Amino acid sequence: MSDLIKEINRRRTFAIISHPDAGKTTLTEKFLLYGGAINLAGSVKGKATARHAVSDWMEIEKERGISVTSSVLQFEYDDFCINILDTPGHQDFSEDTYRTLMAADSAVMVIDAGKGVEAQTRKLFKVCVMRKIPIFTFINKMDRDANDSFDLLDDIEKELGIATCPVNWPIGSGKGFKGVYDRNIKKVITFSDTEKGTKEGKSEEISVDDKEKLLSHIGEDAYSKLSDEIELLEGAGAEFDQEAVSRGELTPVFFGSALTNFGVEIFLNYFLKMTTPPMARRSDIGVINTTENDFSAFVFKIQANMNKAHRDRVAFMRICSGKYEAQMEVKHVQGNKVMRLSQPQQMMASDRHVVEEAYAGDIIGVFDPGIFSIGDTLCSVKDEFRFEGIPTFAPEHFARVRQVDTMKRKQFVKGITQIAQEGAIQIFQEFNTGLEEIIVGVVGVLQFEVLKYRLENEYNVDIMLENLPYEYIRWIENKDEVDIEKLTGTSDMKKIKDLKGNPLLLFINSWSVGMTLERNEGLVLAEFGKA
Repeated sequence: MSDLIKEINRRRTFAIISHPDAGKTTLTEKFLLYGGAINLAGSVKGKATARHAVSDWMEIEKERGISVTSSVLQFEYDDFCINILDTPGHQDFSEDTYRTLMAADSAVMVIDAGKGVEAQTRKLFKVCVMRKIPIFTFINKMDRDANDSFDLLDDIEKELGIATCPVNWPIGSGKGFKGVYDRNIKKVITFSDTEKGTKEGKSEEISVDDKEKLLSHIGEDAYSKLSDEIELLEGAGAEFDQEAVSRGELTPVFFGSALTNFGVEIFLNYFLKMTTPPMARRSDIGVINTTENDFSAFVFKIQANMNKAHRDRVAFMRICSGKYEAQMEVKHVQGNKVMRLSQPQQMMASDRHVVEEAYAGDIIGVFDPGIFSIGDTLCSVKDEFRFEGIPTFAPEHFARVRQVDTMKRKQFVKGITQIAQEGAIQIFQEFNTGLEEIIVGVVGVLQFEVLKYRLENEYNVDIMLENLPYEYIRWIENKDEVDIEKLTGTSDMKKIKDLKGNPLLLFINSWSVGMTLERNEGLVLAEFGKA
C-alpha cells in the first residue's frame, strides 16, 4: 500500500454536536487527554482555576464559558490521526456549526442523560441527516441522576427519526452509577470516580457470567435489574449494522460520564472502528476521490484575529483529496489564480504549528490576505473544478450600526467587513446610499453581543446598535430583469443591498412577501443567498 493511501486511511475527521451544557467541550478534552495531546483537562466553568477548555480560545468564550466559534483540534491516538471539529452549542451560532459539519465525515452527538434530546440537538441533527453522515451518540452525565435508559433511546428514535443500537448499557446513574455492560464482549466494566482532569481511574472487567464477583461489585438490586434489561435488549433492540451506520440510518449509542472519564476511552475505541476514512466529495465535474485525485480542498471557515498580536486572518480548509506539501503551488478556482498557500498551520485551539505536509481528511489553516471566501475551492494547478457551495442562512434579526467616534470610520469599516467575511454576520447598506448606513443581519441575537465585543477589543471601535423590526429577508433572483427603483412593495418593506451590490428586500411581516410578489409581476425572490 502506498504511503499516501496509508496516511489517508488512518485519518478520522468528525464534528461534535450538542445542545449547550450537554458536556461536549468536556468530552472533547477527554479525547485529547487519552491521545496524550494535553496532560490536564480544564473545566470550562472552572472559575476557581485559571484553566479554560482547550478548544475555547476567544476571550469572550473564556469570560462567558460558552463556545462561539468552531475549533479545530488534531491529535494522534492508537495509530489513528484524529481531527476533531468542536462546534458552538449555542443556537445563535448554528450557522458556524452548519459550515463545520460540511467539513466533517461523521458526527458525535452528545446528549445529557438527565434531559434527553433538546431543541438545538434536533436542529443540528437535521443537518447531519441532510448530508447523510454517520452519527454516533454519547449519552453523557451518567454520574448524575439520569432518565430511564430505554426512555432515552425512545426519545432519540422519536425526536430524530433514527434507529438506535446501544453498544454498551449503564448500570444505575448518579450516586448509584456502577459502570456499563459491554454488549459486544459480554462483560461489565465497573466504574469508580476518578480524580477530576486525569485519565487514571480504577475500572475492572467482569464477565456477565461471573455472578458472584458481579454481585460483590454492583449488589443484588443492580444485578437483577441488569439481567432483566439485557434480556429486553437482546429481544427488542436493533441489531448492529455497520452499513446502516455508514448511511446515517442507525446510531450506535454509548453511555458514560465525560467529567469523570468513565466510558470515554471505551467510546473512542469503538468509534474509531466504526467510522470510515475520509470520503469522496462531489464537485461540478463529478466525484473527487480521496486517493486517486491530486490535492484539493475547500474553505469552510474564516477567522480573523486568532492572534491579537498579529492581527491575522486564517482561512480553514478541509483537504478533500491527495496530499498538501510545503511550497507547492495550488489553484484558487474562484479567484482564478495560481498561488502558494502562506504559512499553512494545524491547530490545537490557539496553539499552532506550521505543517510541511497534510493529507485528505486533515484541516489546515492558511494565512488569508483577504482573497478567500467561504465555499472556495483549491486544487492542483492542472485541475479545474468546484466543490458544491455552502448556502448562507437567512438572517432573522437586524440592527443599524453606528460607530461612537466618527474619526474611527476606517477601523470601523475594516473591522465590520472582516467579521462579515467570516460568515458570522451579514452586512447590508441602504439601497441608495453609500457605506454611511450599515445594517447588520444575524441568525441569533447573541451575535450582536459578539460583534460589539470584538469591534471594541480587536479594532478599538465602540459601536451603538439600534434594533430594527425586520424579520424576513429575500434576495432578488432576477435583479437584471427588474427595475428595483420602481418596485411596488408594502409599507413595511425596505430595500437594501449586500456588499456585492445585490439588491435585497426586508419585511416585518411574512404576508408582505406574498403581497409584494403579487404587486410586481415577474419578480422572483429567494430565501437563501449563494455562498
